[in-house]
Amino acid sequence: MAQESLRLSASTVAAMPQESLRLVSHPIAAHDGRLPRQYTREGQGAKKDMSPPLEWYGVPEGTRSLALVVQDIDADPVVPWTHWVVANIPPDTKGLPEGFSGKEGAAGRENGGLKEGVNDWKQPGWRGPVPPSRGHRIQFKLYALDDEMHLGNKVTKDKLMEAIEGHVLGEAELTAVF
Repeated sequence: MAQESLRLSASTVAAMPQESLRLVSHPIAAHDGRLPRQYTREGQGAKKDMSPPLEWYGVPEGTRSLALVVQDIDADPVVPWTHWVVANIPPDTKGLPEGFSGKEGAAGRENGGLKEGVNDWKQPGWRGPVPPSRGHRIQFKLYALDDEMHLGNKVTKDKLMEAIEGHVLGEAELTAVF
């Protein structure tokens, strides 16, 4: 009887669903879902294009790379407006630290070819929001992919989105208001 229980217990554990992919930024959570000023381009306290810290959990089994796209989904006249694109993040990476953007050279070599793409200002890396009005939603979207993406030298959101089609194992989203 005890052996049968043990067998049932082991198969139950094997059948448990895997934790879903989650994306977290502690400064955003600490500010009730608002993007803190230091990660923007507006007003006192703003740091010039300092990317916010991000962490993720529950990367699906079989993930070979991660990709991140950050957009203002309320921008006018261009909806959405891309603030940051990062491709080929190694799957064992647990997040990107504050101020990570712009350090791609060393980080790319250390992180297996990670590549920052061009934002809608036509510049590589993070560019903080400075919308003409308040209440814009800044969407951080993380993709778990079954392969590394071969995007050439100039990574753009459009190239990334086309390349990941059919390769997405999981997605996580975090939306902050600015």
